[in-house]
Amino acid sequence: MDSLDDAQSAHIKEAIDGRERQLRDEIRATVGESGDQRYIELAGSTHDQGDESVANELMDLENAQVQRHVAELRALDRARTRLKDGEINICIDCGREIGFQRLLANPTAVRCIECQTAVEKRYPGGTPPRL
Repeated sequence: MDSLDDAQSAHIKEAIDGRERQLRDEIRATVGESGDQRYIELAGSTHDQGDESVANELMDLENAQVQRHVAELRALDRARTRLKDGEINICIDCGREIGFQRLLANPTAVRCIECQTAVEKRYPGGTPPRL
């Protein structure tokens, strides 16, 4: 199996760091807009039940977006650890090479393209359940 050279590892580290900065900025922007004032802006100061319902939905969507960002930040932390340990290019299912280009595009990838395709076919709604 081909391991990543120093330059490739540095590029992947840059991709991880760049995505982390982007996610943190997006979380700050979303959280900065949330709260009671944001709710009043969404629902209006004299709102009816329909306005309140729409405002609640929008707040729930913003919260879900923040949760997705937090989950991706955790995945980036795991990728950073795998990079440091020299394991980022190893598929967790088959042990084969994931590939530099795939990791550059998605530094949180833990499977080679063949294994990821198989997982997506078995679990079309997302990743396999965890115990």
